[in-house]
Amino acid sequence: MSVSVFTISPEMQSTWDDIMGQMCAFVDDNNATVDQACDWVCQMLEISSFVDNEAAWDEFYKTWESCDNRNTMEYMID
Repeated sequence: MSVSVFTISPEMQSTWDDIMGQMCAFVDDNNATVDQACDWVCQMLEISSFVDNEAAWDEFYKTWESCDNRNTMEYMID
């Protein structure tokens, strides 16, 4: 069951950090766009979204931008 509101609590921080650490491998292995990476993170955390949490989104996006594959692929930005 997914939760609709996401907060990075002290209890969730280590899980979040672990997922952010794994995300670049996911992005690199799958040529994942930001939307695909976002969906993957939500799936890993069993949540519906985290984009309304500005701190979580900012950290996620910076991590996604830092991925090796992301730096060599061209993505359309809507």
